[in-house]
Amino acid sequence: MGMNQARRAAALALCLWALLLGGCQDWEALWQGEGETESAESGDGLTVHFIDVGQADCALLVCEGEAMLIDGGNVADSSLVVSYLQAQGVEELAYMVCTHAHEDHVGGLSGPLNTCAVDCVLAPVTWADSAAFSNFVKYTQAQGLEITVPQADSGFSLGGASVTVLGPRREYEEVNNTSIVLRVDYGETSFLFTGDMESDAEADLLEDGCDLEATVLKVGHHGSSTSTSYTFLRQVMPEYAVISCGEGNSYGHPHQEVTSRLYDAGATVYRTDQQGTIVAFSDGETVTFTTEKAVSPTYGRGTAAETEVTAYIGNLNSHVFHLDTCANLPAEENRVYFSDVQQALDAGYTPCGNCNPLG
Repeated sequence: MGMNQARRAAALALCLWALLLGGCQDWEALWQGEGETESAESGDGLTVHFIDVGQADCALLVCEGEAMLIDGGNVADSSLVVSYLQAQGVEELAYMVCTHAHEDHVGGLSGPLNTCAVDCVLAPVTWADSAAFSNFVKYTQAQGLEITVPQADSGFSLGGASVTVLGPRREYEEVNNTSIVLRVDYGETSFLFTGDMESDAEADLLEDGCDLEATVLKVGHHGSSTSTSYTFLRQVMPEYAVISCGEGNSYGHPHQEVTSRLYDAGATVYRTDQQGTIVAFSDGETVTFTTEKAVSPTYGRGTAAETEVTAYIGNLNSHVFHLDTCANLPAEENRVYFSDVQQALDAGYTPCGNCNPLG
Protein backbone atom coordinates (compact mmCIF):
# COMPACT_ATOMS: atom_id res chain seq x y z
CA MET A 1 0.00 0.00 0.00
CA GLY A 2 1.18 3.59 -0.53
CA MET A 3 1.67 6.35 1.98
CA ASN A 4 -1.45 7.84 3.54
CA GLN A 5 -2.49 11.26 2.31
CA ALA A 6 -0.96 13.18 5.22
CA ARG A 7 2.43 11.51 4.88
CA ARG A 8 2.38 11.87 1.11
CA ALA A 9 1.65 15.60 1.35
CA ALA A 10 4.43 16.03 3.86
CA ALA A 11 6.85 14.07 1.65
CA LEU A 12 6.02 16.26 -1.33
CA ALA A 13 6.56 19.42 0.70
CA LEU A 14 9.91 18.14 1.92
CA CYS A 15 10.96 17.18 -1.60
CA LEU A 16 10.04 20.59 -3.01
CA TRP A 17 11.80 22.39 -0.16
CA ALA A 18 14.96 20.31 -0.40
CA LEU A 19 15.24 20.47 -4.18
CA LEU A 20 14.88 24.23 -4.20
CA LEU A 21 17.48 24.63 -1.45
CA GLY A 22 19.96 22.25 -3.01
CA GLY A 23 18.82 18.70 -2.56
CA CYS A 24 16.71 16.00 -0.96
CA GLN A 25 19.66 14.23 0.64
CA ASP A 26 17.99 14.07 4.07
CA TRP A 27 14.50 13.08 2.92
CA GLU A 28 14.97 9.37 3.59
CA ALA A 29 16.53 10.03 7.01
CA LEU A 30 13.56 12.18 8.01
CA TRP A 31 11.28 9.17 7.53
CA GLN A 32 13.58 6.66 9.18
CA GLY A 33 11.63 4.36 11.43
CA GLU A 34 8.25 5.13 9.87
CA GLY A 35 8.25 2.18 7.50
CA GLU A 36 9.50 1.61 3.96
CA THR A 37 7.68 2.39 0.75
CA GLU A 38 5.99 -0.85 -0.22
CA SER A 39 5.74 -0.19 -3.94
CA ALA A 40 8.23 -2.95 -4.77
CA GLU A 41 9.73 -5.83 -2.89
CA SER A 42 12.38 -4.77 -0.41
CA GLY A 43 15.86 -6.16 -0.79
CA ASP A 44 19.47 -5.22 -1.05
CA GLY A 45 20.88 -3.88 -4.28
CA LEU A 46 19.95 -1.47 -7.03
CA THR A 47 18.16 -2.82 -10.11
CA VAL A 48 17.94 -0.70 -13.25
CA HIS A 49 15.52 -1.80 -15.96
CA PHE A 50 16.21 -0.26 -19.37
CA ILE A 51 12.78 -1.01 -20.81
CA ASP A 52 12.61 -1.67 -24.55
CA VAL A 53 10.27 1.05 -25.83
CA GLY A 54 11.69 1.12 -29.35
CA GLN A 55 12.96 4.48 -30.58
CA ALA A 56 12.44 6.12 -27.20
CA ASP A 57 13.69 6.07 -23.60
CA CYS A 58 12.37 4.51 -20.39
CA ALA A 59 14.20 3.28 -17.30
CA LEU A 60 12.89 1.92 -14.00
CA LEU A 61 15.16 2.01 -10.95
CA VAL A 62 14.32 0.00 -7.83
CA CYS A 63 16.47 0.22 -4.72
CA GLU A 64 15.57 -1.27 -1.36
CA GLY A 65 11.84 -0.98 -1.89
CA GLU A 66 11.76 2.47 -3.50
CA ALA A 67 11.23 3.06 -7.21
CA MET A 68 11.95 5.83 -9.71
CA LEU A 69 10.84 6.01 -13.35
CA ILE A 70 12.99 8.02 -15.76
CA ASP A 71 11.02 8.81 -18.94
CA GLY A 72 8.19 6.70 -20.34
CA GLY A 73 8.70 6.29 -24.08
CA ASN A 74 6.15 7.46 -26.62
CA VAL A 75 2.41 7.85 -26.04
CA ALA A 76 1.90 4.45 -27.67
CA ASP A 77 4.22 2.89 -25.06
CA SER A 78 2.11 3.96 -22.10
CA SER A 79 0.30 0.65 -21.61
CA LEU A 80 3.53 -1.31 -22.10
CA VAL A 81 5.20 0.70 -19.33
CA VAL A 82 2.20 0.22 -17.02
CA SER A 83 2.26 -3.53 -17.63
CA TYR A 84 6.00 -3.66 -16.93
CA LEU A 85 5.60 -1.78 -13.64
CA GLN A 86 2.80 -4.12 -12.61
CA ALA A 87 4.90 -7.17 -13.47
CA GLN A 88 7.64 -5.80 -11.18
CA GLY A 89 5.17 -5.20 -8.36
CA VAL A 90 5.63 -1.43 -8.51
CA GLU A 91 2.55 0.35 -7.20
CA GLU A 92 4.22 3.52 -5.97
CA LEU A 93 6.94 5.69 -7.47
CA ALA A 94 9.00 7.81 -5.10
CA TYR A 95 10.09 9.82 -8.14
CA MET A 96 8.99 10.22 -11.73
CA VAL A 97 11.44 12.05 -13.99
CA CYS A 98 10.66 13.50 -17.41
CA THR A 99 14.14 14.31 -18.71
CA HIS A 100 12.79 16.71 -21.34
CA ALA A 101 9.65 17.63 -23.22
CA HIS A 102 10.01 15.51 -26.38
CA GLU A 103 7.22 12.99 -26.95
CA ASP A 104 9.51 9.94 -27.04
CA HIS A 105 10.41 10.64 -23.40
CA VAL A 106 7.29 12.19 -21.86
CA GLY A 107 4.57 10.51 -23.94
CA GLY A 108 4.30 7.26 -22.00
CA LEU A 109 4.30 8.80 -18.51
CA SER A 110 0.55 9.46 -18.44
CA GLY A 111 -0.23 5.75 -17.96
CA PRO A 112 1.92 5.31 -14.84
CA LEU A 113 0.51 8.59 -13.47
CA ASN A 114 -2.95 7.00 -13.80
CA THR A 115 -2.04 3.70 -12.15
CA CYS A 116 0.72 4.41 -9.61
CA ALA A 117 0.90 6.69 -6.61
CA VAL A 118 3.70 9.16 -7.33
CA ASP A 119 5.36 11.20 -4.61
CA CYS A 120 7.49 13.67 -6.60
CA VAL A 121 7.46 14.58 -10.32
CA LEU A 122 10.53 16.21 -11.87
CA ALA A 123 10.94 17.89 -15.28
CA PRO A 124 13.11 20.69 -16.68
CA VAL A 125 10.03 22.80 -17.55
CA THR A 126 6.45 23.08 -16.32
CA TRP A 127 4.93 23.75 -19.73
CA ALA A 128 5.57 22.74 -23.35
CA ASP A 129 3.46 23.18 -26.47
CA SER A 130 2.56 19.55 -27.14
CA ALA A 131 -0.35 17.27 -26.39
CA ALA A 132 1.96 14.69 -24.82
CA PHE A 133 3.38 17.17 -22.31
CA SER A 134 -0.04 18.69 -21.63
CA ASN A 135 -1.34 15.25 -20.68
CA PHE A 136 1.69 14.73 -18.46
CA VAL A 137 0.85 17.97 -16.65
CA LYS A 138 -2.85 17.09 -16.43
CA TYR A 139 -2.29 13.68 -14.85
CA THR A 140 0.37 15.07 -12.54
CA GLN A 141 -2.14 17.59 -11.25
CA ALA A 142 -4.79 14.86 -10.96
CA GLN A 143 -2.54 13.29 -8.31
CA GLY A 144 -2.56 16.59 -6.42
CA LEU A 145 1.04 17.29 -7.47
CA GLU A 146 2.90 20.03 -9.27
CA ILE A 147 5.98 19.55 -11.45
CA THR A 148 9.22 20.35 -9.66
CA VAL A 149 12.07 21.81 -11.73
CA PRO A 150 15.21 20.57 -9.93
CA GLN A 151 18.29 22.71 -9.51
CA ALA A 152 21.70 21.56 -10.74
CA ASP A 153 23.76 20.00 -7.94
CA SER A 154 20.69 19.18 -5.86
CA GLY A 155 20.15 15.59 -4.83
CA PHE A 156 17.95 13.04 -3.12
CA SER A 157 18.01 9.41 -2.03
CA LEU A 158 16.33 6.36 -3.51
CA GLY A 159 16.55 3.59 -0.94
CA GLY A 160 20.26 3.23 -0.34
CA ALA A 161 21.20 4.98 -3.58
CA SER A 162 22.21 8.62 -3.83
CA VAL A 163 20.88 10.61 -6.81
CA THR A 164 22.52 13.86 -7.94
CA VAL A 165 21.08 16.27 -10.50
CA LEU A 166 24.01 17.30 -12.70
CA GLY A 167 22.14 19.17 -15.40
CA PRO A 168 20.90 21.14 -17.15
CA ARG A 169 23.38 23.79 -16.01
CA ARG A 170 22.49 26.58 -18.44
CA GLU A 171 19.53 27.92 -20.40
CA TYR A 172 19.27 26.27 -23.83
CA GLU A 173 17.15 26.81 -26.92
CA GLU A 174 17.70 23.23 -28.09
CA VAL A 175 15.21 21.07 -26.17
CA ASN A 176 17.57 18.08 -26.10
CA ASN A 177 20.09 20.13 -24.13
CA THR A 178 17.50 20.91 -21.44
CA SER A 179 17.55 17.22 -20.45
CA ILE A 180 17.76 16.47 -16.74
CA VAL A 181 21.04 14.61 -16.19
CA LEU A 182 21.15 12.28 -13.19
CA ARG A 183 24.03 10.49 -11.52
CA VAL A 184 22.96 7.54 -9.36
CA ASP A 185 25.53 6.18 -6.90
CA TYR A 186 25.10 2.90 -5.09
CA GLY A 187 28.08 1.71 -3.11
CA GLU A 188 31.11 1.75 -5.38
CA THR A 189 29.00 1.66 -8.56
CA SER A 190 27.34 4.50 -10.45
CA PHE A 191 24.91 5.08 -13.31
CA LEU A 192 24.76 8.21 -15.48
CA PHE A 193 21.46 9.07 -17.19
CA THR A 194 21.76 11.75 -19.86
CA GLY A 195 18.38 12.00 -21.61
CA ASP A 196 18.98 13.46 -25.07
CA MET A 197 21.71 15.88 -23.93
CA GLU A 198 23.94 16.94 -26.84
CA SER A 199 27.57 18.03 -27.00
CA ASP A 200 26.94 21.69 -26.00
CA ALA A 201 25.41 20.66 -22.67
CA GLU A 202 28.09 17.99 -22.26
CA ALA A 203 30.72 20.72 -22.57
CA ASP A 204 29.01 22.72 -19.82
CA LEU A 205 29.15 19.74 -17.47
CA LEU A 206 32.85 19.44 -18.19
CA GLU A 207 33.46 23.16 -17.76
CA ASP A 208 31.77 23.12 -14.35
CA GLY A 209 33.85 20.17 -13.17
CA CYS A 210 30.98 17.75 -12.61
CA ASP A 211 31.82 14.25 -11.41
CA LEU A 212 30.98 12.24 -14.52
CA GLU A 213 32.88 8.98 -14.04
CA ALA A 214 30.34 6.14 -14.08
CA THR A 215 30.16 2.38 -14.18
CA VAL A 216 27.18 2.46 -16.56
CA LEU A 217 26.35 5.20 -19.07
CA LYS A 218 22.86 5.52 -20.52
CA VAL A 219 24.08 6.85 -23.86
CA GLY A 220 22.62 10.21 -24.83
CA HIS A 221 20.07 10.76 -27.60
CA HIS A 222 19.72 7.09 -28.57
CA GLY A 223 23.31 6.94 -29.78
CA SER A 224 23.14 10.00 -32.04
CA SER A 225 26.43 11.51 -33.20
CA THR A 226 25.27 14.84 -31.69
CA SER A 227 25.97 13.35 -28.26
CA THR A 228 28.65 11.32 -26.44
CA SER A 229 31.54 13.47 -27.62
CA TYR A 230 35.11 12.23 -27.19
CA THR A 231 35.86 14.78 -24.47
CA PHE A 232 32.73 13.86 -22.53
CA LEU A 233 33.33 10.12 -22.89
CA ARG A 234 36.92 10.47 -21.68
CA GLN A 235 35.57 11.81 -18.38
CA VAL A 236 32.82 9.22 -17.99
CA MET A 237 34.94 6.21 -19.02
CA PRO A 238 32.09 3.73 -18.45
CA GLU A 239 32.61 0.00 -18.11
CA TYR A 240 29.18 -0.48 -19.70
CA ALA A 241 27.02 1.61 -22.01
CA VAL A 242 23.31 1.14 -22.74
CA ILE A 243 21.71 2.55 -25.89
CA SER A 244 17.92 2.76 -26.10
CA CYS A 245 16.84 2.76 -29.75
CA GLY A 246 14.41 1.07 -32.13
CA GLU A 247 15.34 -1.73 -34.50
CA GLY A 248 15.78 -0.39 -38.03
CA ASN A 249 14.89 3.16 -36.94
CA SER A 250 14.84 5.87 -39.61
CA TYR A 251 17.48 7.96 -37.80
CA GLY A 252 20.16 5.30 -38.16
CA HIS A 253 20.69 5.24 -34.38
CA PRO A 254 23.05 4.38 -32.95
CA HIS A 255 25.44 6.19 -35.25
CA GLN A 256 28.65 4.40 -36.11
CA GLU A 257 30.77 7.28 -34.80
CA VAL A 258 29.31 6.77 -31.33
CA THR A 259 29.67 2.99 -31.24
CA SER A 260 33.28 3.39 -32.34
CA ARG A 261 33.95 5.90 -29.56
CA LEU A 262 32.41 3.56 -27.00
CA TYR A 263 34.43 0.65 -28.34
CA ASP A 264 37.66 2.66 -28.15
CA ALA A 265 36.79 3.72 -24.59
CA GLY A 266 36.60 0.06 -23.58
CA ALA A 267 32.88 0.01 -22.84
CA THR A 268 30.74 -3.09 -23.23
CA VAL A 269 27.72 -1.89 -25.22
CA TYR A 270 24.15 -3.12 -24.75
CA ARG A 271 21.37 -2.00 -27.12
CA THR A 272 17.63 -2.40 -26.72
CA ASP A 273 17.24 -2.86 -30.48
CA GLN A 274 19.44 -5.98 -30.20
CA GLN A 275 18.99 -7.27 -26.63
CA GLY A 276 15.44 -6.05 -25.90
CA THR A 277 14.84 -4.98 -22.32
CA ILE A 278 18.14 -4.83 -20.43
CA VAL A 279 18.35 -5.24 -16.64
CA ALA A 280 21.42 -4.17 -14.69
CA PHE A 281 21.89 -5.19 -11.05
CA SER A 282 24.36 -3.59 -8.68
CA ASP A 283 25.28 -5.13 -5.33
CA GLY A 284 27.28 -2.02 -4.53
CA GLU A 285 30.54 -3.46 -5.79
CA THR A 286 29.86 -4.86 -9.25
CA VAL A 287 27.19 -4.57 -11.94
CA THR A 288 25.79 -7.60 -13.75
CA PHE A 289 23.43 -7.69 -16.71
CA THR A 290 20.59 -9.86 -17.95
CA THR A 291 18.82 -9.30 -21.27
CA GLU A 292 15.48 -10.19 -22.80
CA LYS A 293 17.09 -11.56 -25.97
CA ALA A 294 20.08 -13.89 -26.01
CA VAL A 295 22.27 -11.60 -28.10
CA SER A 296 25.81 -10.84 -26.95
CA PRO A 297 26.76 -7.22 -26.28
CA THR A 298 29.59 -5.58 -28.18
CA TYR A 299 32.81 -5.65 -26.17
CA GLY A 300 35.03 -2.59 -26.18
CA ARG A 301 38.73 -2.51 -26.82
CA GLY A 302 40.67 -3.40 -23.70
CA THR A 303 37.73 -4.74 -21.65
CA ALA A 304 38.12 -7.88 -19.59
CA ALA A 305 35.57 -9.60 -21.79
CA GLU A 306 37.79 -9.04 -24.80
CA THR A 307 40.12 -11.74 -23.50
CA GLU A 308 37.23 -14.18 -23.70
CA VAL A 309 35.96 -13.36 -27.20
CA THR A 310 37.43 -12.11 -30.43
CA ALA A 311 36.27 -8.77 -31.79
CA TYR A 312 35.04 -8.93 -35.37
CA ILE A 313 35.13 -5.77 -37.48
CA GLY A 314 32.77 -5.24 -40.38
CA ASN A 315 33.13 -2.87 -43.32
CA LEU A 316 30.04 -0.67 -43.62
CA ASN A 317 30.63 -0.27 -47.36
CA SER A 318 31.50 -3.81 -48.50
CA HIS A 319 29.59 -5.70 -45.77
CA VAL A 320 32.63 -7.95 -45.25
CA PHE A 321 33.74 -8.73 -41.69
CA HIS A 322 37.27 -9.42 -40.47
CA LEU A 323 39.26 -10.57 -37.48
CA ASP A 324 40.56 -7.56 -35.57
CA THR A 325 44.08 -8.65 -36.56
CA CYS A 326 43.38 -8.60 -40.30
CA ALA A 327 45.69 -6.54 -42.51
CA ASN A 328 42.71 -5.38 -44.58
CA LEU A 329 40.67 -3.65 -41.88
CA PRO A 330 38.52 -0.74 -43.12
CA ALA A 331 39.09 2.86 -42.08
CA GLU A 332 37.76 3.71 -38.62
CA GLU A 333 34.80 5.67 -39.96
CA ASN A 334 33.68 2.64 -42.01
CA ARG A 335 33.79 0.11 -39.18
CA VAL A 336 31.06 -1.73 -37.29
CA TYR A 337 31.88 -4.11 -34.46
CA PHE A 338 30.51 -7.56 -33.67
CA SER A 339 31.13 -9.69 -30.61
CA ASP A 340 30.78 -13.03 -32.42
CA VAL A 341 30.62 -14.55 -35.89
CA GLN A 342 26.89 -15.28 -35.73
CA GLN A 343 26.10 -11.63 -34.97
CA ALA A 344 28.03 -10.59 -38.09
CA LEU A 345 26.33 -13.22 -40.24
CA ASP A 346 22.89 -12.29 -38.93
CA ALA A 347 23.59 -8.67 -39.88
CA GLY A 348 24.20 -9.78 -43.49
CA TYR A 349 28.01 -9.57 -43.48
CA THR A 350 30.22 -12.08 -45.28
CA PRO A 351 33.60 -13.34 -44.00
CA CYS A 352 36.86 -11.93 -45.29
CA GLY A 353 38.73 -14.38 -47.52
CA ASN A 354 42.15 -13.29 -46.23
CA CYS A 355 41.86 -13.56 -42.42
CA ASN A 356 39.13 -16.26 -42.49
CA PRO A 357 37.12 -15.22 -39.38
CA LEU A 358 35.14 -18.48 -39.59
CA GLY A 359 38.30 -20.36 -38.63
